[in-house]
Amino acid sequence: MRLIQFQIPETGRRVGVVDGDLVRDVTSVRPEWRRIADIAQSAIQSGTQLTATVESAMASETGDELSYASLLQGTPDSDRPWVCAPVDHEDRRRVLITGTGLTHTGGMKSRDKMHSDAETSHEPQTDSARMFQMGIDGGKPAGGARGTAPEWFYKGDGFNLKGPGQPLEIPEFALDGGEEPEVAAIYLIDAERTPRRLGFCLGNEWSDHETERINYLYLAPSKLRTCAIGPELVTDLSFSTINLRCSVQRAGETVYDSGPLVSGEDQMCHSLANCEDHHFKYSQHRRPGDIHVHFFGTSRLSFSTRQWKYQTGDVVRIESPELGAVLVNPVVRQPPGQTPTVVGTL
Repeated sequence: MRLIQFQIPETGRRVGVVDGDLVRDVTSVRPEWRRIADIAQSAIQSGTQLTATVESAMASETGDELSYASLLQGTPDSDRPWVCAPVDHEDRRRVLITGTGLTHTGGMKSRDKMHSDAETSHEPQTDSARMFQMGIDGGKPAGGARGTAPEWFYKGDGFNLKGPGQPLEIPEFALDGGEEPEVAAIYLIDAERTPRRLGFCLGNEWSDHETERINYLYLAPSKLRTCAIGPELVTDLSFSTINLRCSVQRAGETVYDSGPLVSGEDQMCHSLANCEDHHFKYSQHRRPGDIHVHFFGTSRLSFSTRQWKYQTGDVVRIESPELGAVLVNPVVRQPPGQTPTVVGTL
């Protein structure tokens, strides 16, 4: 099932089911369901699956129908309906955005090249290459054993989460922006502190690779940027193989095209279960009611090959036939003077 969240001006937040060229308005049938998380909570309480809960509600009533193309053409905060990120929380502090890196061979090569000038070697020369090898050796354990921990990073809370059409920001202190076309999984922590996976969506794990390249220890601050997910949450996706493609347009011209990319568990050195185990083993990641957005890494970055830097007006497009509509986000570089300074002790 393909679910979206959308906003109708002067009406508010809605949940919809994508049905071909149409979106069936679930909220018109169940007004209390204004977010996908609301439906998930109902499913947990009734002991059913998310998809089955939606199907049951829509079985007796069609609900209002909208043009999906028209919704996708809407822009945030305009006078016409628009598509939002496929998951969020009324309290944005209750959304945790994280990721697992060095999971794909291509991504490892990009990172290794970023941190090393060595062309050939018989031994891994960087921490990136060594971490990737650890994943090859122990990232897919058998028999329920705990495998090697993957690289893990923090991207912020719901204040950093963007939906389709919303701008990816380059702060005034950043050295660059950097697209990362990925698959993200969405989780809700239930009342028993158990993580419940709601589904998968397209993601752009926007970062600052120029800052990271200075020193690998700058990885953590390079990740503290806005990111985008959506438009759709796919509840029944097979995570084995997922096809992706990323492109960047500037003034109507394509300045970057990744070509075909492949993600999913079959392309990774860590299993999905291993990534989830190591993320949710921490008790602070199992707080009831919290929502988690977790990225699973990319196989290719433009940073290692391009000679240009992102600027205001650039548009990043990420697409996947398995994950529905294209994720499109403009880029905005913040002007100087936006970062406040400490004014002293209060």
